[in-house]
Amino acid sequence: MDIATVRTNDKGQAVPTGTVALTADAFGPQDFTTISWLGGAGFLLNARGTCIMVDPVLEGFDMPVVFDAPIAPADVPELDAILITHIDNDHFSRPTCHDVASVCPAYHAPQYVASVAREEGLPGVGHDIDESFTVGNVTARLTPAWHNWQNDSKKWGYRTWEREDYCGYWFDTPDGSIWLPGDSKLLPEHLEMPEPGLIMLDFSDNEWHITFDGAVKLANAYPNARLLCIHWGTVDAPDWSTFNGDPRVLADHVTNPERVLAPLPGEIVVL
Repeated sequence: MDIATVRTNDKGQAVPTGTVALTADAFGPQDFTTISWLGGAGFLLNARGTCIMVDPVLEGFDMPVVFDAPIAPADVPELDAILITHIDNDHFSRPTCHDVASVCPAYHAPQYVASVAREEGLPGVGHDIDESFTVGNVTARLTPAWHNWQNDSKKWGYRTWEREDYCGYWFDTPDGSIWLPGDSKLLPEHLEMPEPGLIMLDFSDNEWHITFDGAVKLANAYPNARLLCIHWGTVDAPDWSTFNGDPRVLADHVTNPERVLAPLPGEIVVL
């Protein structure tokens, strides 16, 4: 698992060289904490047997993709919770959420997104920014994000989108801390966190995301944190900056570049 897992496809996109299938063993009891990227912005966290998926999109995305999901919803054996950062369907996948509902007892999200989940018939649990909650042996806290691009869109103009409708998550596990800043512009608060063990880093060079320079600034503010690249190599949209970061370029710009991780979807990373 290193930057060698990245290749450039015939459309010029950086994409993973393959997929590692997730089996039922990835959800079982273990004596350590692992993270597996699911593609896009999603990942599976198994903290000594507490299993949480964050923003999983395992099927039904409305744009073509350039990878195979590491597990189908029907093959997910059990989850303690799904956590959702915001309403966009590359994060809140209604098909995925419905198709794992029989093995997932709770869907945690910012208050508005949780209310939409409940309208969908899912057990949505709403939280405020900076609120903490516990799932098994994991404590999660919502961290601030700013991604309310929908206010500039006629399609999404049925409500006013507020900052609190979007979040990142900070996780404290028995084996260390993980921080997902989420889809967000770089905020001053993002540079004032304790240093986590691992950052799930969206480095999209887009004005409604962190931008590439913003991602480098955040990464270098925490020079010892490992950086697991997300939000790249998944969607067949070579002209969309939101989906087209390249972990190899990121590694060329951050301090301690050996900490940049570009695992294959489904590959297990130990915290």
